[in-house]
Amino acid sequence: MKTLYLVRHAKSSWKDSSLDDIERPLNKRGKRDAPFMGELLSEKGIKPNVMFSSPAKRASKTAQAIAEQIGYPKNDIIFDEAIYEASSRELVDFIKKIDDQYNSVMIFGHNPGFTMLNNFLSKEYIDNLPTCGVIALEFNSSWKDIDKNSAKVLFFDYPKRYM
Repeated sequence: MKTLYLVRHAKSSWKDSSLDDIERPLNKRGKRDAPFMGELLSEKGIKPNVMFSSPAKRASKTAQAIAEQIGYPKNDIIFDEAIYEASSRELVDFIKKIDDQYNSVMIFGHNPGFTMLNNFLSKEYIDNLPTCGVIALEFNSSWKDIDKNSAKVLFFDYPKRYM
């Protein structure tokens, strides 16, 4: 069994319009929501074997905040350009290349790619993966064999359910 946790970055700030998209930081709500979701994941006993993140500031800060809450070493997060602005197809290709030694993988990234990825991999359609939302997907195959509707949704959670 393989478990994939898709985590959309927490809410970002649009305050400084001169910043490149990749440099946008978390806003006040994002800085609150990321540790909160990390606590929820910790309470569920979730600790992935490996964490990958988009290098975008908002995604990397979300990854670091959640890593801290679940006891994952922040220095072990792997930042990969391939996740930033990736389409669902590009994300499938990324996941298919993950080493099968990892049974539990968490990826931090962006919409619309993450919402479309869930809708491709599982039969549970969602309109939108909200900021700092987490979808846990389970596969009965190796990473290289994932395909359309091959995942079972274990849970779908996001901060606004609690706030």
